[in-house]
Amino acid sequence: MATEATPQAVDDPIAYFLEDQRYHGKSERTLEAYDRVLRAFEAFVVGEFAVDSLEGVSRRECMAWVHSLRGEYEPSTIATYASYLNRFFDYMNRIGVFDSNPMALVMEELSESIDSNPTRRDVSIPDMRSFVASIGHPLERAVVLVLLKTGIRVGELCNLDLRDLNLAVDDLEFEWDARVELEHRESSIFVGAEPARGEVTNGEERTASNKRKRDTVVPVDDELDRALVEWLAIRPDAISPARPLFVDTQTSWGQRLTTADVRYIVEKHAREFGWYRTGGGTTENVTPHYFRHFFTTHLRDRTGDRGVVQYLRGDVASEVIDTYTHDWGDRVRETYLDHIYSMPSK
Repeated sequence: MATEATPQAVDDPIAYFLEDQRYHGKSERTLEAYDRVLRAFEAFVVGEFAVDSLEGVSRRECMAWVHSLRGEYEPSTIATYASYLNRFFDYMNRIGVFDSNPMALVMEELSESIDSNPTRRDVSIPDMRSFVASIGHPLERAVVLVLLKTGIRVGELCNLDLRDLNLAVDDLEFEWDARVELEHRESSIFVGAEPARGEVTNGEERTASNKRKRDTVVPVDDELDRALVEWLAIRPDAISPARPLFVDTQTSWGQRLTTADVRYIVEKHAREFGWYRTGGGTTENVTPHYFRHFFTTHLRDRTGDRGVVQYLRGDVASEVIDTYTHDWGDRVRETYLDHIYSMPSK
């Protein structure tokens, strides 16, 4: 469904998309990457299938393009390029230029491979428990556990407000009203698709974007509940009226944590644990994004339910989203709580 008036004419959809992304604050480096991939896709479908316009591209042409990349690029690179194409079609569909997104079904098969890199550091659950146990500060422990137990991205974590949290707590000195989407869903976190860098959400201009396809409600188990309560017990009053969940306790007292703050927290502890080395790269270093990979791999293997993991990651397409939304208590929450790995305190 279009979210705004349909543009009168778009002679070059790729150029139109890139211009809009520039207005949204995307860097020139990012725009160049999009342009390179989208132009290569355009040349492929014109040359191989003689399509008249990108609006007429079908799912099969998209699949053929993805297949053509195999053997030339690593799986993680192919998945990244596919995500660029999916974002392009999804955006053009949302604003009413295109009637559909032919990449939606293709991405359901590729979504997990964006994070699945077989050469990443292999951290076992016992080793991860030791890592978490070494973190003493309530803020830093809560940040790491949210990343580890929900699989959300670093920007999504930074964008969390108190209203996105529903906990049954009686021993805190302040209260907040959870958003309506969390009604009847106790012990849960709402991760929205809405927040975007440079745009105002809940009365505050955001410096990071959420990248998930759909709003998601993620269960909170007892361990994460305790970590969040311990953090909230010492949390400084926030400067922002949006009441961010995570705020700085040092030089930027009371200000919303930034993605750089979170990366610093994770890098500091990963270095101390021998899991981060300057120049090590993603194959060696544990970064905030590593926890999303850890979450996906271990929860998928434990549950055997790929659909639930896709829902929790925010990857589920519109055709199946209602199944998980309406059956959240039985299908999602019970599956999650029965299989989420434990990270007990010291």
